[in-house]
Amino acid sequence: MAENIEITASVRRNKFDSATVFGLAGAALFIVAAVTVGGRASAFFDLPAVLIVLGGTVAVTTVCFSLTDITRTLGTLRETVVSRERDFQDAAYTMLELADVVRRNGVLKLQGAPLARFAREAFLHRGLKLLIDGISEKDIGDILREDINASNERQMRAVSVLRRAAEIAPAMGLIGTLIGLVQMLGNLGDPKVIGPAMAVALLTTFYGAVLANMVLNPLATKLERNAAEETLVQQLFMTGILSIARKDNVRRLEIVLNSMLPADCKVQYVDQAAGA
Repeated sequence: MAENIEITASVRRNKFDSATVFGLAGAALFIVAAVTVGGRASAFFDLPAVLIVLGGTVAVTTVCFSLTDITRTLGTLRETVVSRERDFQDAAYTMLELADVVRRNGVLKLQGAPLARFAREAFLHRGLKLLIDGISEKDIGDILREDINASNERQMRAVSVLRRAAEIAPAMGLIGTLIGLVQMLGNLGDPKVIGPAMAVALLTTFYGAVLANMVLNPLATKLERNAAEETLVQQLFMTGILSIARKDNVRRLEIVLNSMLPADCKVQYVDQAAGA
């Protein structure tokens, strides 16, 4: 019966990405420590400078994209802290096991409990459902490729938003510097105005550099890395599903999957299964 088929399910698991949190927190801690040791920390906070850099960056970035893009990017940032745990070897072994099960029992044996085990892995679940429904190999390939492209496009749009914001933040800092200099030069006769104007001039540049290089660019890089990993896993799943649809030999599938895997993630399934 289908329920008795044993498959090591490769499912999407969420994990806390400590590198992102500790990295951002560590960078902030070093900045605060340097500021505190060198003088008063309160001297490095100026509300007009914050408004110019932060508000200006958000506003100008929104002009470049859309409110929907900005909202989706904010939602995607969650993945830099709680990311999907991906194991390339696990994904490859899962596809090899599925291919072996189908070779011995037929594709309809994946119905019911075996298919339900992949409910949280939307891409794989959809591909297997298409396989069970008897869709042609060509149509399955076209559908899954469109899914991969759409998923990658969503991730890359979020990366583009963050990269663009990282370019705008230092520019807003420069604009704030010019505003502060104009205010200072226009009130040289009033010493009370010179100090706040100089603070705006210097702190906006500081805020812009910190926001771009300590927050936005690192987060964009992390999203890009996560997107690349997700794309590779989806490609492994698609390759396995199409191989099953063609009724390929399991050893051939193993060779193809190993050609896609990183050097330290190669798999050996056929020989192990034969020796078991």
